[in-house]
Amino acid sequence: MYARSVGGALEVPSITTVISQAAMDLTGWAGHMAATAVVQDEKLAAAVGQPGRLKAIAREASRAAEVFRDAAAERGDRVHAYCEQLALRDLGPEHALEATRAALAGNGETAFADRVDEWWELYGVRPIAAEATVWNKTVGYAGTLDLVAEIGGKLCLIDFKTKGTTRDGRAKALDPKVGMQLAAGYKAEELCTDADAGTWVPWPYGGEAPMLLGVAIAETEVVVQQASPETLPTQWRRFWALRQVWETGRALAEAGPALRPIGPPAAAGV
Repeated sequence: MYARSVGGALEVPSITTVISQAAMDLTGWAGHMAATAVVQDEKLAAAVGQPGRLKAIAREASRAAEVFRDAAAERGDRVHAYCEQLALRDLGPEHALEATRAALAGNGETAFADRVDEWWELYGVRPIAAEATVWNKTVGYAGTLDLVAEIGGKLCLIDFKTKGTTRDGRAKALDPKVGMQLAAGYKAEELCTDADAGTWVPWPYGGEAPMLLGVAIAETEVVVQQASPETLPTQWRRFWALRQVWETGRALAEAGPALRPIGPPAAAGV
């Protein structure tokens, strides 16, 4: 949820919260992660034939997907922080680029920073705004764009995604929902210029058909993909529909139980 100012009342859902209303079945992946954790557990051989120790291994393995997800999220935060500071370095003297690179190095993740540096130079990225907070009053949502930049003379709205690598060393594919996320960002109506004061200005980057780019950052490469312009109207309609799903879900939760018990009808003549 987003507020109009720091400490203000939460008013609208985030772009990612809206998109999360779309059903996603991760049971297969979670089961695979749990099974992998069991077979790779060094304690397994010694636990065979001992139910108590096997149950302990199973309990630990059941959290494998959660542990992996949390670790990936923390890694993604570190990579995003580096990208933000890289943009701030180019925008002015106030930045913490070295500190964010050191945070990556402390976790053995320097390769992510190296690949970002290479991409930044190869594409000639000229940042305009980093971590831009946007708001759409008409539909009712807010979000944060990772980067607004000029690349090759073209205005670009960019979303960074930290990705693992495939067996052949390539960056794993971006989720197609990145297109919907970018479409929602493009449809912003306001831009926050001072979060503490709650100052907003009309969104200045929606009128010249910017390129909407998903940037997959892996240890081995950076892969850039454009949200297909011909799909954007449909992506936007789907996002709008998911926003209605979120709203009705909240309204139903506030309305109370959806079902209530009733007794049998009164006996005839009573």
